[in-house]
Amino acid sequence: MTIVGKAGSAASKPNVDEARKRSRFSVLFEIFIVSLKLGLISFGGPIAHLGYFRSEYVNRRRWMDDRSYADLVALCQFLPGPASSQVGIGIGTLRAGWLGGVAAWLGFTGPSVLALVWFAVLLQGTDAAQSGWIHGLKLVAVAIVAQAVIGMGQKLAAGRVRASIAFGAFAVVLLVESAYAQIALLLAAGLFGYWRLRHETEGDPAQLKLTISKRTGALFLVLFAALFTLLPIGRHFFAHPLLAMFEVFYRAGSLVFGSGHVVLPLLEREVVPAGWVGDADFLAGYGAVQAVPGPMFTFASYLGMTAYGVVGAVVATAAIFLPAFLLVWGALPFWNELRGKPRLQGVIAGVNAAVVGILGAALYDPIWTSAVTHRTDAAFAVVMFGLLQFWRMPPWAVVVLGIGCGALGIIGS
Repeated sequence: MTIVGKAGSAASKPNVDEARKRSRFSVLFEIFIVSLKLGLISFGGPIAHLGYFRSEYVNRRRWMDDRSYADLVALCQFLPGPASSQVGIGIGTLRAGWLGGVAAWLGFTGPSVLALVWFAVLLQGTDAAQSGWIHGLKLVAVAIVAQAVIGMGQKLAAGRVRASIAFGAFAVVLLVESAYAQIALLLAAGLFGYWRLRHETEGDPAQLKLTISKRTGALFLVLFAALFTLLPIGRHFFAHPLLAMFEVFYRAGSLVFGSGHVVLPLLEREVVPAGWVGDADFLAGYGAVQAVPGPMFTFASYLGMTAYGVVGAVVATAAIFLPAFLLVWGALPFWNELRGKPRLQGVIAGVNAAVVGILGAALYDPIWTSAVTHRTDAAFAVVMFGLLQFWRMPPWAVVVLGIGCGALGIIGS
């Protein structure tokens, strides 16, 4: 009896471990499938994405309550990076640890990445600057960015102080053509907000139930800061194009606040002058990303594919999203304590106002200057803006309209 008991006990342990592994795999698979469904239908930008997320994760599946969801959204709005992707990563992480975060990101981001890589392949061998349908896409970009500037300005640059920050940022970006000048501008706006805007912010923060320890979170934040600091040094000493690409996209993913549209000026000032992507190809890809579901940061996948093929797409995609993972995993353990600090809210208010000005400058150069070459272009761009802003036509439909009119020769190239 003793022998049988020991044998039975020994045999039962692997079965328990195997059952746990199967259970964990099933949870991860469920997260991936649910996120994949969202990745296939989530048109309309980050605000729309958050609505889809709430409907699926809070109302339907009840993976978290409204209060916890609102607090997670607040954290991801505070952090730089793609807010909707970060919310998805956070939900996956809270449900199944860091692997859950990865599974949620793969499902939500995968369809957009594959679509834009395919578009880059389709574009190879064509003269983007002379194609009518590409010209239509460039005019779509004018309308969409104009709508983003107005929408963000109403929300993030309201009032005299914030509007002054936005207009100042607009002027600086136009006069100083440097990606590093934009970094300095964001830091200055944050410091000004710390001083001037701290009394204009208020909040009643909810408490988010966390499982990540502060020690683990601190390690992720240290890794984020170390990469941000060391990658430019490594790029200087090791002149490899893929390392340079990783550094550029990692920096972009670390600095974008407010909207995925803001990644446009940061990347344009890096990839076009370096010769990785032509100006026409850059704007064509930016127009195409409006027609696919999922996060706008997958624009990096298109740029990487255009520059260096599949390897470039993998490098660019991993680099631009890596800060999102590190910041979410690093900030979660500290957010409950920090969120209600007025000075910290003032910093982010100043930065958000500055990004409105940065995006406004990008609307003029390179978007308007490259796409609008005569009166017909200007008229068509204004009409498409009206369809977006007042008729509430979805962006993908405007993209289709722009491509069609360009292909048919209704608008010139």
